[in-house]
Amino acid sequence: MSTYRAAQVAAVGQAFEIVEREVPQPGRHQVRIAVEACGICHSDAMFVNAALPGVRFPLVPGHEIAGRIEELGEGTQERWQVGDRVAVGWFGGSCHRCTPCRQGDFIVCENLKVPGWTYDGGFAEKVIAPVDALARIPDGLAATDAGPMACAGVTTFNGLRRSPARPGDLVAVLGLGGLGHLGVRFAVAMGFETVAIARGAGKADFAKQLGAHHYVDSTADTSVADALQSLGGAKVVLATAANSDAITATVDGLAHRGELVVIGATADPLGINPAQLIMRARTVRGHASGTAQDVQDTMAFSALHDIHPMIETRPLDQADEAYQKMLSGAARFRMVLTTG
Repeated sequence: MSTYRAAQVAAVGQAFEIVEREVPQPGRHQVRIAVEACGICHSDAMFVNAALPGVRFPLVPGHEIAGRIEELGEGTQERWQVGDRVAVGWFGGSCHRCTPCRQGDFIVCENLKVPGWTYDGGFAEKVIAPVDALARIPDGLAATDAGPMACAGVTTFNGLRRSPARPGDLVAVLGLGGLGHLGVRFAVAMGFETVAIARGAGKADFAKQLGAHHYVDSTADTSVADALQSLGGAKVVLATAANSDAITATVDGLAHRGELVVIGATADPLGINPAQLIMRARTVRGHASGTAQDVQDTMAFSALHDIHPMIETRPLDQADEAYQKMLSGAARFRMVLTTG
């Protein structure tokens, strides 16, 4: 019997353990991927702690997967070949039957498949994935960079390119963590006048290293909204920080018809009143990740502009240590598990 290693959580909130599993065979319209790297996302904690419905244990999380196809299921041979480098992100496949899917809006599929939630994820040496979840990795991107691009990268990239901002517009990125540092890089590469917003004057130099044209310290005496208005008002604020108070503080910094794009997930309500939106015709939009094609676009753009996530790698057998480091905040950017 052929086996592979996986890092699993046996029950709610427990530590990761390395187990041996039998190698699965891909079904129709599926492939088996030999995982080379998988990023650890904050949302993995929602699965480990069963904070979302339908989580089953034992659980193998991981939705920032990069590797190579090692076996093809029936119906996949026309487009994919063994050895192809692929990534799978939060978008792990769709049902093709619900109303959003029939309208071509696959990322909000009512039966969205998410690795580590609806099927075993990438904290393992192998994973089975639906063919519609596959994004082709460009030659200029290592597996350890491609994994985080399949969730953190595509979420920020897609959030910006689907916004109303155009080259030359003032765009602010709230937060300089795992998503925010990529958001700043993408915003600059897209030609936006880019503002980085974070806590403390000490992050100003880092913001400038990322390419930001301006830095706003959210703890300074001048409010974030006033600081943005002094620059002319933001056409878009990309809110990557999972902090409702910090997100709320940016709203009055939007220009007329400005848009707040929320990607930092938190259950706390936003303190926005209708007048803040109505009088200046502002909008608030929630944005969720992107499809496999969006992931592929993100990686191609990243390779073209030499944009890479800031990562810290750990071998698969240190999955629990890496996960705990992510939770503690000691890993400022992205922890990435590797199988090599």
